[in-house]
Order: sequence, then structure tokens, then C-alpha cells
Amino acid sequence: MNQKLTPSTILLLSTPPLLWAGNAIIGRLVHDMVPPMTLNFLRWLIALCILLPMAHTIYRRDSGLWRHWRHFAVLGLLGVGLYNALQYMALKTSSPINVTLVAASMPVWMLLIGALFFKAPIARKQVFGAVLSLLGVLIVLTRGEWARLLGLTLVPGDLLMIAATIVWSFYSWLLVKAQDLGEIRQNWAHFLLAQVTFGVVWSGLFAAGEWALAPQHISWGWPLIAALMYVAVGPAIIAFRCWGAGVQRVGPNIGAFFVNLTPLITALMSSAFLGELPHLYHALAFLLIVAGIVVSSYRRAT
Repeated sequence: MNQKLTPSTILLLSTPPLLWAGNAIIGRLVHDMVPPMTLNFLRWLIALCILLPMAHTIYRRDSGLWRHWRHFAVLGLLGVGLYNALQYMALKTSSPINVTLVAASMPVWMLLIGALFFKAPIARKQVFGAVLSLLGVLIVLTRGEWARLLGLTLVPGDLLMIAATIVWSFYSWLLVKAQDLGEIRQNWAHFLLAQVTFGVVWSGLFAAGEWALAPQHISWGWPLIAALMYVAVGPAIIAFRCWGAGVQRVGPNIGAFFVNLTPLITALMSSAFLGELPHLYHALAFLLIVAGIVVSSYRRAT
């Protein structure tokens, strides 16, 4: 695993935050149209249908999907079944910016989980990079006014997003460990469809439980259909493809710092929808987040 950031790796790891920012905004816009677990199930069911023509051969009897089904079942549970379901549940009571800001704690969780469960050493530069990156996030949160921190309160959605962030950290580390999965690991569409196959089963079970516990309602219409197509293609297929490839190159610890671009992009998108121009504190936050990425991935020349 090469720890050096290249332009192509930066592009790979910068694409998911952009798409995930849109996912948070869409999730909030449709939270009254469709239940969160059902939204997650429908999203991945559409993604499954899109991936099938490209990778249906993984269902052959001699495919690595069946030899390594336990590994794919866990990846599908964490990355497909749980993470976004928890995020959509969080968006019922929290705003898109708050949800993505809570997710900005990911570098810290990634470092801790890597050290505790995957024997990954924590470098001092990574801790320093995490501090710089989180400072950038706090600047967005407070809009450059530190006194706003005194008025911050956590809602249930924020706690759900913390759980989602921990789930994603485990998922990302397991991606790195998924090296010995045979030929299925060599093709991105095969590898993603293997995860989505089990993920659809998990998310379907969660959605069934959601409908069994309480009456639910779906407001079908073009706004919901358009939202489903976006979250299935962008934040699901494209973002997962880019994230998986980027993490394979530089590891979860460095990849996690790019997630901190998400709240900044979310704030800019929210401002755009409201007709507001970006502020100076957005630029300062961007510089701090990028500084965190650079510091954490810096390699001294030998």
C-alpha cells in the first residue's frame, strides 16, 4: 500500500465527499417522503440493477463470491446495510451540515479503530493532521465565530451519525484487508456488486422491520424518483468505487481526512441553494482541512 498522494489518488478521494455532500442534502429533502431504512433499501436496489449488466458473472457457481461470502456479507452489512441507513435516520432530526460535521470526526475514529483492532500504528503527523482538519470543520460549524461553540447541542441524529462514522471506519479497514479474495477483487464492478448483493439483503431486512414496527408511507412522485436515481448512482456506485480505489492506495487513515471536505462542500451547497455567497471563513476552513491532509500524508524524502 503506497502512502504517497498522487493527483489521481487525490481526485479519487475528493470525489466521494462531493457526492456525499449532495447525499446529505437529498436525504434531508426527502425525509418526509420516504422512511430512512426504506430509502436506503431502494437506493441500493437500484444500484444493484445498474451493476448487474456489468458484473452478473459473479453469480456463477465457481465465483469467488460464494467462497468468500462471509467477508462480503460483513462488508455489505457495514457499508451498505448500516452506514447510510444510520445517516438517513440521523437526517430525520439533524441538518445536513450538522450530520456531515459530526462525520468529520472520522479521522479520529479511523486512527483509534485501526490501532485497537487492526494493529495499525498511529503517527504523530496523523494526530497533528487530525487536529488541523478538525479546526477547519469547527470554523465552518461556527461560521468563524468561536462563541457559537457555547450554544451547540447534540440531537439524536448527531448520536446516530457518530455510530455511522464508527461503522464506516470498520468498513474502510476491512476494505484494506480484502486483498485475498481472488479474481473478484481485481474488477471494481464485481467487487462492488458482491458487497451490494449482501447489502441489499441486509437493508431489505431493516426496511421490513421498519414497516413492521410502525405504519409507513411513501410519497411517490418525480422529486422522489430523481432523488433515488441520484443517491443510487452518485453517492453509491461512483463514490464507493472511488473510495475503495483510493483507500487501497493510501490506507483508511489518510483517506479519512478527505471526508472532512464533506461538511465544507455541504455548507457551500446549502449556501448556493439559499442564494448566499461563500464567506472568508469557508476559504480558511478549506486551507486547514487541506493542511491536515498534507501533514498526515507527508513522507520525508529518503
